[in-house]
Amino acid sequence: MNYQHNFCPHCATALQLLSVEEDGGPKTRLRCPACAWAHWNNPTPVLAAVIEMADRDGQVLLARNAAWPGRMFALITGFMEAGETPEEGIAREVAEETSLVVDSLALIGVYEFKRMNQLIVAYHAVARGEIVLSPELAEYRLMRPQDIKCWRAGTGYAVADWLRGRGIEPQWVDLPAPAQSEPT
Repeated sequence: MNYQHNFCPHCATALQLLSVEEDGGPKTRLRCPACAWAHWNNPTPVLAAVIEMADRDGQVLLARNAAWPGRMFALITGFMEAGETPEEGIAREVAEETSLVVDSLALIGVYEFKRMNQLIVAYHAVARGEIVLSPELAEYRLMRPQDIKCWRAGTGYAVADWLRGRGIEPQWVDLPAPAQSEPT
């Protein structure tokens, strides 16, 4: 998520786009002209899970965020919290958003999502239990892996890599117009 900073959090001076020599070259960033504080605007780590339902013939759980327009379904995702490992974070997100228990996790990969200034850490999660969605999610689908369609951004690449690892050639769809969040 891109946040616009207008004032220095240290001294409240209005920030300016200033170029300073850093790491062998000039870097233009929002900076404080009074105290030299810099807004780095680093990507935010986001965790994602391809959830394979152990007690439902290996079907994959996709969910629709209540805030999204249309009927797009995606992986369960969430922000990593301070003090937790990525594995702890994605297990927490799965439990919070679906009430499922994660039995095992395996890293799929790490993917850029430049549009939202995020770095996605994607896992294959084998989970079980009764699906009870949080208010953040409107509905879910259980899909056979071979029926899932991917798009060419963020979690879509993670799903495609997971499918290929299972010997399934991914099917691709066009990415919808930019929105606040990223479906699969």
